[in-house]
Amino acid sequence: MQEKLEILKERKGFIAALDQSGGSSRKTLANYGIPEDSYKTDAEMFNYIHEMRSRIVSSPVFTEDKILGVILFEHTMNNKVNGKYTADYLWEDKHILSFLKIDKGLEDENNGVKLLKDIPNLEDALKDLTSRNIVGTKMRSVIYEPNREGIHAVVTQQFALAKTIASFGLVPIIEPEVDIYAIEKFGCEQILLDEVKQALATCDYDVIFKFTLPEKTNFYDELLTNPHVLRIVALSGGYTRDKANAILKTNHKMIASFSRALLEDLNYAQSDAEFNQTLEHNINSIYEASCCK
Repeated sequence: MQEKLEILKERKGFIAALDQSGGSSRKTLANYGIPEDSYKTDAEMFNYIHEMRSRIVSSPVFTEDKILGVILFEHTMNNKVNGKYTADYLWEDKHILSFLKIDKGLEDENNGVKLLKDIPNLEDALKDLTSRNIVGTKMRSVIYEPNREGIHAVVTQQFALAKTIASFGLVPIIEPEVDIYAIEKFGCEQILLDEVKQALATCDYDVIFKFTLPEKTNFYDELLTNPHVLRIVALSGGYTRDKANAILKTNHKMIASFSRALLEDLNYAQSDAEFNQTLEHNINSIYEASCCK
């Protein structure tokens, strides 16, 4: 685990988010060229998703030189790539870190936010993750309005879960996403930063933050002065890859953790050569936005 933590802290690269769940898989597959009428059951849908992810991570252009880590969905973790469980393959064959998406979806909107649903049997699920070559976890909440009460609830819930996760030797990725179409987006970010700083004041474990690309350049940089903040990563949040990269380039201490932007222009019908060329272009552009500043 110590080697993985050193890589997490020091190595250049970005985190690929390949953690689309049931709610987003259909749209992801449609963008990949597999329409909904191609499958009848969730099992078939997830098989297509795993085939897509396997093709990505096993590509010769998907390497540790540019990819620091990958966020996996549970179904992906429990399936295999080239005969190995996905996280084992990524670590043993690619020397790339793996994180697991652990959230089970969102509650209905209240006070301008969506909190995480309860995560049943969380501690049991966390017990064996390090033995599965998982270095950390990720959970996503969403903020829509600059409502102090709602944002405080998001941060409080995220940090409570993070403390439990850290007690198992894992690094939590705290993701309080501010919707890119949020009412007064910068107002949301101001309250969020204030609430995060207050929560960090009593934090005694390592965390990573995953934030929406901010309205104000380098807005979250001050959090990195806290020794427990290992990285600040950015989600693309629905921006195109070009727009997300352009904003990321101006935020000098953030690296990408893109999903939609990474998958842009990939298609099921592409030959391996076409697929790898497109993926390499995407990876290089996101890497440059993350690291070459």
